[in-house]
Amino acid sequence: MQKYKLTIAYDGTHYGGWQVQNNTVSIQALLEKALLTLLGIPTSIAASGRTDAGVHARGQIAHFTSGQQLDLPRFQRSLNGILPPDIRILSLEAVPSDFHARYSAISKEYHYHLHLERTTDPFKRLYAYHDYSRLDLEQMKAAARYFVGTHDFTTFANDASKGSAAKNPIRTLIRLDICPEPGGVRLEFEGNGFLYKMVRNITGTLLEVARGKTPIEEIPKLFAARDRRLAPPAAPAHGLFLVKVNY
Repeated sequence: MQKYKLTIAYDGTHYGGWQVQNNTVSIQALLEKALLTLLGIPTSIAASGRTDAGVHARGQIAHFTSGQQLDLPRFQRSLNGILPPDIRILSLEAVPSDFHARYSAISKEYHYHLHLERTTDPFKRLYAYHDYSRLDLEQMKAAARYFVGTHDFTTFANDASKGSAAKNPIRTLIRLDICPEPGGVRLEFEGNGFLYKMVRNITGTLLEVARGKTPIEEIPKLFAARDRRLAPPAAPAHGLFLVKVNY
């Protein structure tokens, strides 16, 4: 059996997220259907992590195993020929048997895009959150520093009593940079792992600080409370991209 690594880009607008679900179309389901068509047998695929409905990816990583020796360039073209045009396999490569898309990862990078001009850009409306508020970006940058480092992120995780958050809610955020881009800013997150909706929840808190609605001094109290209900709402999904998984 040979293990294969996929690098995948997708526009999450029309999908219910990465993970297979009964009531919506998912990225994983479409990929497994394409693999079934090409390989002739059901083949499961494992990703570096799930992305939620409406979230995009420029560099999602997944793997599958097969007993067939694949012509990699041809197989990649065939997959892209079957998949809808908003999902693309950027690369396909053979990897050692001990590689795992999720457990071999040492860090992930997410970007959240904020469009801050007065008028909505029709070409960004599906890929950046348009905030009409007058944001204090210096306050946002000051608040971002509170999140960098190793912390218990329970307050900034949905379903914190379930899954990985319940087992260990401590994560290390290596960096959280606020970078200018045309029409707005980009929040760049890099961490050794992320809890469910953690990036969107942190972004939502930073937005409330930048709007003047949440004092920076409240952030340590939110961490200490370990209660998602006390923190501001999450930022919308469509501004978020999984950019890179590092191994």
